[in-house]
Amino acid sequence: MNFDKDLQSIQEARNLAAQAKEAQLEYKYYNQEQVDKIVKAMAEAGCEKAEYLAKLAYEETGFGKVSDKIIKNQFATRDVYESIKNLKTVGVIDIQKNGKLLKIAEPMGVIAALIPSTNPTSTAMFKAIISLKCRNAIVASPHPKALNCTIESLRILSEAAEKAGAPKGLIQCITIPTMEGTEALMKDKNISLILATGGMQMVKAAYSSGKPAYGVGPGNVPAFIERTANIKKAVADIIYGTTFDNGVLCSSEQAMIVDRPVKDKVIEEAKRLGAYFLNSEEKKKLEDKIAKGAKLNADIVGKSAKWIADYAGISVPNNTTVLIAECFKVGKEEPLSIEKLSPILAFYIVDGWLEGCHRCIELLEFGGIGHTLAIHSNDKEIIMKFALEKPALRIVVNTSSSVGAVGYTTALTPSLTLGPGTWGGSIISENVSASHLMNIKTLAFETKAINEGSCVSSFDIPQFTTSRNLDTNQPGNFTKLIEERLRARAGNPKYDSYNEVSRNTESLKLGSEITEEQIQKIIKEFKI
Repeated sequence: MNFDKDLQSIQEARNLAAQAKEAQLEYKYYNQEQVDKIVKAMAEAGCEKAEYLAKLAYEETGFGKVSDKIIKNQFATRDVYESIKNLKTVGVIDIQKNGKLLKIAEPMGVIAALIPSTNPTSTAMFKAIISLKCRNAIVASPHPKALNCTIESLRILSEAAEKAGAPKGLIQCITIPTMEGTEALMKDKNISLILATGGMQMVKAAYSSGKPAYGVGPGNVPAFIERTANIKKAVADIIYGTTFDNGVLCSSEQAMIVDRPVKDKVIEEAKRLGAYFLNSEEKKKLEDKIAKGAKLNADIVGKSAKWIADYAGISVPNNTTVLIAECFKVGKEEPLSIEKLSPILAFYIVDGWLEGCHRCIELLEFGGIGHTLAIHSNDKEIIMKFALEKPALRIVVNTSSSVGAVGYTTALTPSLTLGPGTWGGSIISENVSASHLMNIKTLAFETKAINEGSCVSSFDIPQFTTSRNLDTNQPGNFTKLIEERLRARAGNPKYDSYNEVSRNTESLKLGSEITEEQIQKIIKEFKI
C-alpha cells in the first residue's frame, strides 16, 4: 500500500521522537564525565569532517562558498565546544547564599531542531552538541533543499556519540521532510522544546505549536560608519561580513550607513575591495529581479555578486565582490532596504550620528527588530548612545557583524541561533547555547524561621569538601560526594562479606532472640 508523503513524514516524526525519548530516559542518568566525553567526541568528529560537509552543503543547496562553510562547520563544533566544555550540566551546578541555595541541573528531554537550508550542516551540528551537553536527545527536521547534507552531518555526530558511550538513538533526523511532518514533530508528546531556526513561517509555527520554543527572526543588519571610524578597517569589515558565505548568515550586513564627511573615502575603499556601485538604471534592474515589495526572491540567496548581476542583466567585472546601490528611503518603496541574504548592500548617506541613528532604527524596524546592529566609530560616547538607544540586542563595535554577532570575532557566546528578544517576537534575547537547554532545580533551606528547632540549615560547602580534597568548582565533584554518602548510608554489607564474618563467629548471637545458626537456616530456606 502506498502512503502519501505527508503521512509518511508524520509517522516518521512520531517514530523518531519516541525513539529519541527512549534513549534520553537512559542518557539522563549519565554523569558529567560521561556526558563531556560524548560531547567532545561529537565536536571532534564534526570538526574533522568540516570540509567534507561544507562541500556536501554547497553541492546540495547552491548557497554560499565552500571555504566559508568550512569555517562555519569548524565554528559550530570546535568553537562551540570550547565555549561549553566546562559548563556544569549534571547534578549540583551552583551553590549560593553560603550553602542555603543549591542549583541542580536537569535535562529538558527531547529537543525538536528545525534546520535551515542556508546553514544546514553547521546549524545541525551546533544544535546536536548543545542538546547532548545537557543530557537531552534531539530530533532534527531538515529543510528539503538541504536534506542529505543535514542527515550526513548528524550521522557523523551520532556515530561519534555512540562510540563514546551514548545510548543508541539520541540523535535522530527526519528523512522525509514535509511541513506536515515538521508540525507533527513540534506537537509530539515526546518533544519538550523546539529550537527554531529558519524562515518566519516556520518560526511562527514553532511558537503556535503549544510547546516551549526558542525562535529567531530576520536580521536586516545596518552597519553605521561614523566620521571618527577607521575607514579602511570599517569598510573591509562590512564587505567581509556581507560576502561571508555570500551573505546567508542572518547576522550579515544588509545596509551601509555612512557619515557624510567620510563618504568619499568609504566609496574609494569599497571600490578598492571589489565593490561595484550601481547607477540608477542598474539599480532598477536589480530591484526588479531581487524583490517585489518586501518579499525577497529566494533565487538570489547565497549567490555571488557576479551571478546576481548577470541574473539581473547588469554587466560587472568578474572580480566584483559586492553590489552596492544608493538608497534614500526605507520600506516597500525601497526594495533594497529589505534583508537580502546575499552580497548586496543598500548605501545610505547621513549627516551626523543622530541621523545615522534614526536610519538604523528605521532599517531594524522594517525587518530586523531586536536582532543586530554594527557601529564603526572611535567616539565612545556615540558608541554608548547607540548601545543604549537602538532596538537591537546585539550591537557589535568595530568588527564584522556577520561573524561578530555569532561570537566568532567577539566575546559573545558562540552560537548559530541568535535570539531577537521580545522585540523580535522571541522569548530569548541572547545567543542560544547549552545553558538554555537545561532545567534548573533549586534546593532551598530556611532563612527566616517561623518555628524554632534544631535542624540542618545549609550545606557548609568548604568544610564539606576540604577534608576530601575535592574542588567544588570542578564538574560533578560535589554531586559525586553526595552520591558516595548516600551509598555509604544506604545498606548492609554485601552477602559475601557477611558470610566471611559469620564463619568466624558461628555461635555469635545477633540481638537477644536469634542465633547465627538460625539465621543461616532462614537464608538457606529463602534461597530455595
